[in-house]
Amino acid sequence: MASVLMPLAEGFEELEAVSIIDVLRRAGIKVVVAGLKDGPVKGSRETVVVPDTSLDVAMAQDFDMVVLPGGMPGVKNLHEDPRIKTLLDRYTQKDRYTAAICAAPSILADFGHLDGKNATSNPKFRDQVAIDGVHYHEDAVVTDGNIVTSRGPGTSIDFALALVEKLVNRAKRDEVESGLVRMH
Repeated sequence: MASVLMPLAEGFEELEAVSIIDVLRRAGIKVVVAGLKDGPVKGSRETVVVPDTSLDVAMAQDFDMVVLPGGMPGVKNLHEDPRIKTLLDRYTQKDRYTAAICAAPSILADFGHLDGKNATSNPKFRDQVAIDGVHYHEDAVVTDGNIVTSRGPGTSIDFALALVEKLVNRAKRDEVESGLVRMH
């Protein structure tokens, strides 16, 4: 079974975090939500989520992918926590998947993980992502090797389905998408 770690900071974007967790779990992927600190975490719109564990505990475990949700000040809080850089560096060195949506690709860019890569982000954060040789796109989801980025709350289902395809396969993505009854 594939596994995903989602660090969660105060001020996260609820629509992104919850829809990604839900879609991945529908695909049979183990998702562990890890709070930067112990206890419930309040999102940018006052929704409270109780993480599965703390980031300290989760960092001792091994996952196939780390996913950073957007939202402000959630992304700022993730960026300022030194454990996030350690985590992203470790996953890159192990050739594991990293994924970020909305403002969170700015974290990947700042830490050098998007150098020479194709990526996207929320348009408001383009200047923080399109740096140092990053090939910026305005597609809903951009995949480059083991890195997947996306634009924002409105693209979170597309993003989550792309993660399912990366972690499992196209057939599982199609099965999950069919159950969502999406209109095209």
